[in-house]
Amino acid sequence: MAPQQPIGAAVPNWTPPPWPQRQPIVGRYATLEPLDPDRHAAQLHRANGTGEALWTYLPYGPFPSAAQYHRWMRDVIATEDPVFYAIRNTQTGKCGGIISYLRITPQAGTIEIGHVNFSPELQRTRAASEAAMLMIGWAFSAGYRRVEWKCNALNMASRRAAQRLGLSFEGIFRQQAVVKGRNRDTAWFAAIDAEWPALQEAYAAWLAPSNFDAEEQQIERLGDLTGLVRVTSDPALG
Repeated sequence: MAPQQPIGAAVPNWTPPPWPQRQPIVGRYATLEPLDPDRHAAQLHRANGTGEALWTYLPYGPFPSAAQYHRWMRDVIATEDPVFYAIRNTQTGKCGGIISYLRITPQAGTIEIGHVNFSPELQRTRAASEAAMLMIGWAFSAGYRRVEWKCNALNMASRRAAQRLGLSFEGIFRQQAVVKGRNRDTAWFAAIDAEWPALQEAYAAWLAPSNFDAEEQQIERLGDLTGLVRVTSDPALG
């Protein structure tokens, strides 16, 4: 008799989840609107089109003109993957960022969040945090088993954001890409569906109006609320 070999746990009644739809995803502080060049290009260019620091770790940009930004948007929305959204801050009514799903693999139940670009005005706001939470929440609610976040290993802001959202650090893939003529080591983070109920509670607690004082400062830090959910932490963040 052949020796028994270890195999993975059964996934009964597995059905691949749906592809992300190009429909709005609405939260309390942010709304994700399917990216539309005619509707969003000019406003997003004013918000984040030319600031070079915003584009350091992205494979494209900055865009010197709104027309060039419009052409880039027109090209990327013509593809099936990634699926891009503009982020509208419902408190200000302004669009100030972009985020997307990519490497969408329903057969495996995996999906990645990336192409994240928050304007200076959107950064460090509840709308910015909620935008990422809405992306994570939609994916798990749709039936995905794993949500990934990958970034240039030198992009410490993105690494902090992933950990703050409760995604576990899974390592560095060395020399994973060449971007703008330079080496990219890629840091990997992910959450799985078993962690989603606890993450959902943490997100709701952090987003609650009662978690912010009269000066709009957070009382409970999101990273503290999600810390017990993370399986591993990023050693570069201490």
